[in-house]
This record gives sequence, C-alpha cells and structure tokens, in this order.
Amino acid sequence: MKKESLENQFHKSLVDNLYDGIYFVDTERQITYWNKGAERITGYSDAFMVGKFCNHNILDHVTDEGRHLCIEGCPLLATIQDGEPHEAEVHLRHADGYRIPVVVRTSPIYNEDHKIIGAVEIFSNNQSLFRMKRRMIELEEGVFRDPLTGLGNRRLLEIKIQSALLEYRQHQIQSGLLFLDIDSFKQINDTYGHSTGDRILQNIAQNMNLHLRNTDLCGRWGGEEFIALLYNVDADKIPPIAEKLRAMIANSSITLGETKISVTVSIGVTLAREDDTQDSIVERADRLMYLSKQGGRNQVMVG
Repeated sequence: MKKESLENQFHKSLVDNLYDGIYFVDTERQITYWNKGAERITGYSDAFMVGKFCNHNILDHVTDEGRHLCIEGCPLLATIQDGEPHEAEVHLRHADGYRIPVVVRTSPIYNEDHKIIGAVEIFSNNQSLFRMKRRMIELEEGVFRDPLTGLGNRRLLEIKIQSALLEYRQHQIQSGLLFLDIDSFKQINDTYGHSTGDRILQNIAQNMNLHLRNTDLCGRWGGEEFIALLYNVDADKIPPIAEKLRAMIANSSITLGETKISVTVSIGVTLAREDDTQDSIVERADRLMYLSKQGGRNQVMVG
C-alpha cells in the first residue's frame, strides 16, 4: 500500500473518530463527508446525510431568537462566499426531533490553486456551556437587580457611577446624577400597609423606565430612594429631564379599592466634577434632594 494512501486512511480515521461533529460541503452546499461525531450528536447516519444539501434544512439550525440559519444566514454559505471563518451558537434538530445546543464553526476548503471548493463545519455539543451561561445571567440578574422593582440595585449603581466618573476624567464625557426620594413615604406605609408601599415603589420604577432616556441607568438606592445616572448629557439638559420625571410621578397613581393614591418625589440633581468620587457625587445629590424637601417637597433642586 502506498504511503499516501496510508496517510489518507490515517487522517480519515482521525477525523472520523473525533468527538466533535464534522462535515464537508462543496460550493453548492452538498454534503460530501459526515464523520462519526456528527452521527453521534445528530442521530443522522453518514449514509443518510452524504449527498444531501445543508440548505435542505435537515438539521434546522435555530438561534435563540428563532432565526433558521440553514435558510437565512448560513455560516457555511458565508464562509464559501467570503473565505472567512464563522461561528454561531445554535440549536440543531436531532433525528428524534428534540433540540441540541451546539457551537458551530466553519472554515473554507481550498484546492491547490487556492480556490475555494467548499467548506467544513465543526460542531460540538454545547449543553454544559449553555447551562453555565444561563446560570451566569441568572446570577448576574440576582446580584445586580432589585427584586421588587426590577431596576438595578445599589451595587450596580455604585459600579456604574464609578465607571461614569472615570469616563469623565479620561474623556470629558459628562454625566449627571438624579437622587429621588418619595415624599411622606412612611405615612403611605402606615396608612395603607407595606404591600401598597411596594406598589408605589414599583410605580416609581415604571415611571423611571418610561420617562428617562434609553441610554440612562436607573436603580433603587435603598428604601424609598432612587438614583438615575444620565450618560453623556449637557448641563442644560438635566433640569428638564428631572422636571419631566417629577411631573410624571406626581401625575401617576395606584388604585386601592375606590381610592386613588398618588405620591410625589423630591429630586436632587448634580453634574459630575473632576475631583468627584462615587461617594461625593451621591452625597451632593442627596443634600440637594433634602433641600428640595425643606423647600416644600415635590420639586427639583440643581447644584
């Protein structure tokens, strides 16, 4: 047996027995090779798959958003067209009908003249990675989200404020801070109960989500106190934003039986300064908020 033939057999045996699924397609996306790893992961045999076209949608690669990549956005087709490797996290359809999460990586196949004659796709069962990523998202949401309002919590706010101050010092990208406190909140709790107080807090959170800019971050600082961090904002733009938020909250209400309950907020507003720390900017906005309360509540104080 010739040396070249032995080498070919060795390479085929090596690729055949890799744990990952591997298959080759020509420029028409017809499958020309299907290894044992692909058989094991998908449940489809080499005899069944070789000769089929990947755009027959047998594996039906679906993204988390529900996009069918075998029909639209195929990584193999993109590699054949641009000669670049591509990668995607998808859910393929097993021969028995259920979905398997996989990482798909594609690379071009060249002939001796460096002309693209097809592409190879390598895919591996990604179930453990998907589970880990989902768990990390859940943990992150638990760590950085206030469970009652769904806003960012104090820990997230502290991190983002420090980041905004660093951007200001390094790149002069200005940020502003709004410190909100619900007026007479203890009286609400004492009169209507803490469950009603919770609804009020959720109402404030909704107003902050709806009436701040998409680029801004809002969160619950603690108790009945909230903070909004306004990114890349001019000094003259902050007071109107704060006034709009104050007015929207004052004109909102929750219904308890036949009773409508409204609350107001006092707001302190300040801009980032060159020498600010996370503590100093929050303390300044907090003091301004208390001046708002001393001035009669339901107002904005800028400083």
